[in-house]
Amino acid sequence: MEPFDPSRPNIARVWDYWLGGKDNFAADRELAEKMLAVHPPTAQMARENRQFLGRAVSYVAASGIRQFIDVGAGLPTAVNTHNIAQTVEPKARVAYVDHDPVVISHARSLLAKSSGVIAVPGDMRDPERILTDAALTELIDLAEPACVILSGVLHFTDAGTARDVAAAFARAVVPGSYLIISCGSGNRSEGENFTSEYTAARIHIHSLEEIVSFFDGFDLVPPGVVAVRTWTGDGLDLGRTAPTATFLGGVARKP
Repeated sequence: MEPFDPSRPNIARVWDYWLGGKDNFAADRELAEKMLAVHPPTAQMARENRQFLGRAVSYVAASGIRQFIDVGAGLPTAVNTHNIAQTVEPKARVAYVDHDPVVISHARSLLAKSSGVIAVPGDMRDPERILTDAALTELIDLAEPACVILSGVLHFTDAGTARDVAAAFARAVVPGSYLIISCGSGNRSEGENFTSEYTAARIHIHSLEEIVSFFDGFDLVPPGVVAVRTWTGDGLDLGRTAPTATFLGGVARKP
């Protein structure tokens, strides 16, 4: 896991600030505000992505899935994956995974009140280690359908690595399982200022075609990969592209 250093901006804490949270430090707030000056819609994009996650998890839970692995989950917010899933199915089980020790600490504090939920350390770039974690495998039965969530994390790797990460999780789950992915996208030339100024991590801007490829081997739920604010789970395509940077996302089922 990455070491705790409040003097350096951190992905999860910057994101927490954009979502209106309080689990962040001065360095995180400074970078978050700097990025809002570079690209004012950033906080709105973060909220839209979070709302998409809620709709997607609700859809998957309503489809009969009772197990969720939320990779790169980030800091807990007012409504988390387990809150959403357990609203649909009270016995739903959720494993939160993150490489940030602060995220794990906060998640475990929250989970003291929640049954069927755990938080385990893990780096998405090492899916095998995540999937063989003793605590995770005690809660999540990979012989049964599950949903893997990669929400707002794959743009922190190049497209090839992102595809490998998604493929590793895809291989590990059985038919009938689901994959939820959302990823930053947009015009690469427009995004150069953002990616060069964001110092918490390196960001890669993936194209629609690249993000679609992350779902290889799965059947996309209509309307496929779209701007997250337009994905409702009812199959309607309200617009596949956006004039500026946005999050693209989709939900898919393993046949």
